[in-house]
This record gives sequence, C-alpha cells and structure tokens, in this order.
Amino acid sequence: MKCLLVRKSEQGEVRRAVTELPREDLPPGNVLIRVRYSSLNYKDALAAQGHPGVAASLPHVPGIDAAGVVEQSTHSGLAANDQVLVTGYDLGAARWGGWSEYIRVPGEWVVPLPSGLSFLDAMTLGTAGFTAAQCVQSLQHHGVTPDGGPVVVTGATGGVGSIAVMLLGQLGYQVTAISGKQDRIEWLRRLGAAEILSREAVDDSSTKPLLPARWQGAVDTVGGNALATLLRSLKHRGCVAACGLVAGAELPLTVYPFILRGATLDGIDSAKCPRPARERIWELLSGDWRLPQLETLRTLISFQQLEHHINEILAGKVAGRVVLDINAE
Repeated sequence: MKCLLVRKSEQGEVRRAVTELPREDLPPGNVLIRVRYSSLNYKDALAAQGHPGVAASLPHVPGIDAAGVVEQSTHSGLAANDQVLVTGYDLGAARWGGWSEYIRVPGEWVVPLPSGLSFLDAMTLGTAGFTAAQCVQSLQHHGVTPDGGPVVVTGATGGVGSIAVMLLGQLGYQVTAISGKQDRIEWLRRLGAAEILSREAVDDSSTKPLLPARWQGAVDTVGGNALATLLRSLKHRGCVAACGLVAGAELPLTVYPFILRGATLDGIDSAKCPRPARERIWELLSGDWRLPQLETLRTLISFQQLEHHINEILAGKVAGRVVLDINAE
C-alpha cells in the first residue's frame, strides 16, 4: 500500500516520504478500508513533523480523516463494499491515519457514508466541517438566533472557520469574519460573511474586565487573547463555541463576563464526540445543513503535492480545505 510515512532516521532526524508498505504493517482492527480521499488539517501537518503531542510514536502515518470502501470486516454492522468515513477518535494520532491507500480501524469508529454526500464532499468537510457544525449546533442550543445580532468567526479562512462562515450564512446569520488575509476578503463574502474585520478587532490587550457588548455569539478557532476578547465583548447571554488554540492556550480573563452578562464558553471536542451525536452531525451535513458549493472551499491534491501543502498550512497560508485524492497520480 502507498502511504506517507513519518519516521526517525538513524541520526534521530524526523523524515517523511511517500512509501510502499505491506498491508500487514497496519495496526490491528476489525475493519479494513480502502481509502479514496483524506484531507490535510493543521493537526496532520504537526503529525507530519513528528510532533510528540500529536503523533504518539514513530513511524507514523498522518491523516485524521478518511473516506472509502470497506474491504474486509468482522464487525457486525459493516460488510465488504460498504461506503464509509472515519473522522476523529485516534485516527492519525495514536493510530496510523488516512494518508494511506488502506486503514484498519475498530468498527465503532466507522460511520456509514450519508446518502447525500460523495466521498469527495465528505472529506471536504472532514473533521473541520464536523467541528464547525458542532460549533453552530452549540450556538443554537444556547439561544443564538439569526435575528439576535451578528455572530463572529475567528480564523475565518481556515478549515473550520471557512465552513462555519458558509454554514452560518446559509442558516441566515449575520456573519462577521475575522481574518488576516487581505486577499481573501471577497472570497469570504462569497462564502457568506456580511462583514470582514482584521485580527486586531478581537485582540484587545487592555485589562478591562468587560468590553462594549458587540456580538451575540462566536465560533472561535484560535484561542488565546482573541477568545478572551470575544468573551468580554459578548452581548447578554451570548455564547462562544471554542475549538482551537493556534493563538495560545492561555485565557487572560476575569469571571465578569460570566456573572454579569451570563456568557457561555462551550468547548468543542470532535475526536471523542459520542456516537449518537456524531451520527446526528453527519445527518445534518448531508441533509438540512448540506452546503451546495463545497468545491469553492477545496484544493484537490495528490501524494506528490502533500509536502508543499504541509509547509503552506504550517506557515498559515492555506485557505479553505485541502483534500488528498489517494488515487491521483
């Protein structure tokens, strides 16, 4: 099988290369899947560097998303030729992932491909779309409605952010997109953003416990001071769905947004999302929340182009979603 393998050289250097391996090298599991598409996420790029916080051990195959066809199965709910997808759990982290012609995983991780989605669209969404949909679901659960005022999305050109902008816009929300990429302003408008602001708009460095109430809700993909600024800027009973930390893991904040404005900070965890909630999200993404123009988000690549796009996403230069076509030359 062809895969991108990350390993240590005899000199202890982390190296990666497209490699042919026997399928017998795959980890144990009761479902063998022939992968058609995977995707590139920031977490995958870290795994491709051998980052110990992501890749549990080396050698390693990145790829936290995979969609394809069941080749073999001893799991009671899955049979050969079933069309399926896998996102989250330990795929691409503690276990070899989807940047491979084959994966072997526990059947409990496998979700039937929804009838409204192709393999390509499912991987254009992938963990990023799954996370964005959870964020929107969280805002709705906490009373954030389309007629309640603007909703802000940080990291709006990234995978989660761009899909959140598109989904919120489609659902009728007034979306404010935060991005440092000036060349993507018109693109964000086409996705559904009503307003585009620079990163400075959510980077208040003052020590004020509260800021003027500005947004009723937020999808935050960056963390750090941006998240603290959003929480201090929420309207009464507003909610922030938080799912990232590229701007920092610390949260410089007082309790005032919570006890004076009733703010909610809802953490979004995609990898360990329970099975019933996971299936409901995919049902929404293939039905009522189906996004009809996913091709505007994706860049389709081959194994040979992975190296370039790994470097691009680590440098913050990728917009939208990068999808790996396993069979592309």
